[in-house]
Amino acid sequence: MNDLDVFARLLAPEGQALLAELRDHDPADELAAATRLRREHPAALVSAALAQARLRQRAVAKFGADARRMYFTPNGVEQSTRATVADHRAARFAALGVRTLADLCCGIGGDALALARAGIRVLAVDRDPLACAAARANAEALGLAELIEVRCADVTEVDTAGFDAVFVDPARRGKTPARGAGRGGSGRGGSGRIFDPEAYEPPLSWAVEAARAAPCAALKIAPGVPHEALPADAETEWISDGGDVKEAVVWFGPGGPVRGGRRATLLPAGDSLLGAARPDPAGDEADRAPVGPVGDWLYEPDGAVIRAHLVADVAGQLDGRLIDPTIAYITADRLTATPYATAYALTDVLPFNVKKLKALLRERGVGIAVIKKRGSAVEPEELRKKLKLGGGRTSCTIFLTRVGGAPAMLLGRPAAEAAEGPVTPGR
Repeated sequence: MNDLDVFARLLAPEGQALLAELRDHDPADELAAATRLRREHPAALVSAALAQARLRQRAVAKFGADARRMYFTPNGVEQSTRATVADHRAARFAALGVRTLADLCCGIGGDALALARAGIRVLAVDRDPLACAAARANAEALGLAELIEVRCADVTEVDTAGFDAVFVDPARRGKTPARGAGRGGSGRGGSGRIFDPEAYEPPLSWAVEAARAAPCAALKIAPGVPHEALPADAETEWISDGGDVKEAVVWFGPGGPVRGGRRATLLPAGDSLLGAARPDPAGDEADRAPVGPVGDWLYEPDGAVIRAHLVADVAGQLDGRLIDPTIAYITADRLTATPYATAYALTDVLPFNVKKLKALLRERGVGIAVIKKRGSAVEPEELRKKLKLGGGRTSCTIFLTRVGGAPAMLLGRPAAEAAEGPVTPGR
C-alpha cells in the first residue's frame, strides 16, 4: 500500500479504533504496543497509527486540544502555522472584509481552519496529495468541511480571480529529490531552511505578483528576510508569540495594510506597533536612535520589534537611548511600562572581567543567574561554568554586551522583581 492508501485506512473504522486506543500512548512503550497491535491489525496500519499518535502529541504545542483530533504529516507538524498566529491572521483578514480566500500552499490546512473559523470560505490548494488528504480530514474532524474546499494542484496554475483575498505560504526548505513532497507541491521538507526568497517554491517574486493581482493578499515569509527584499508597496508584519518570533507576513491591499509600513505584533496580547517606511530599509537603528550612557533601567526589545527595525521607535516611547549604535538594548533613567520590551533594573555596569564578576556574585550571595548576550563573543554556558554558581539565595540577570563599543557586563533583575524590594546599585 502507498501512503495515501494507508492514510485512507486510518480514516476507516479500523484505523479510527487504533487511533482512539493510542490517544494517550506513551512513546516509550512503542515497541510493546506495536507488537501487541500487530497481532490483530495489519503491520502497515499499526505503523501509520503509531506515527500519527506521535505527530498528534508533537502538534499539541501548536494546535492545543485540536491536535488530538487532527491528522498530520511530519513536515506538516513542523511547518504549519501555530494556531494563535493563524487565528490572528484570520482575524485581520476578516476585519478587512474578506469573505472568500484562496489559501495557496495550504499543507495540512492549519491556516485554512483558522480562516474558516473566522467565517471565511476557503479554497485550500497544495500539490502534495498526502497533505491534501490530511487537510480534508482536518476540515471534517473539526466540523469545517462546508467552508473549506481542498484542491490538489500546482498553485501557480490556479485561477484566483473572484476571490476576495489570496494567502500564500511558499516552501522555505530544501527540496526532496521528488517534487511535490510538501506544502504547495513545491518541494517542502528536505535539506534545511532556505534564506534566499527567490529560492522559495514558488519564488517570492511569483508570490508578490500573485498578491498584487488580488484585491487583498498576505504572504508568509521567513522572519529573517532581508528588508531590502521586501516589496515597497506592501506592509510587512513580524509576529512573536510568547516572546518567540514565529513569522513575517507581507500584506497587500487597501483598507488596512500601510504601504511600506513595518509592524511588530506581539501575541497572545495582540499589541501591535506600526513604523513608517524608511528611506533606507537596510539601515540600522543608529540612523534614528540616540546613543548615550547607561541609565538605571535596561530594556530588552521583543524579537518582533528587532526584526521589524522598530527599536528606535520603542526607544522614543521610553525617552530612552541605545547603549551602543550596533546593539538592540535600550536604556533609560526612569521606568516606563511598555509591552514591546522587558525592563530590568540595573545594579552594575562594568567592563567585561570574569574574575571580577565571579567575586562580585560571591560577595552578593548570587546562586542563580540568567545570562543573556547580545554583541558578545562569550557564550553564556561557558561563562556559567567559570562562575561556578551555587549556594547563594539571591538571583540576578547578567547581560554580556557592548557599551560604547567596548565589551561590558551589566547586572540587574527584572522590573517586576525589583518592585518587590530595593535595588542597591553597585555602580
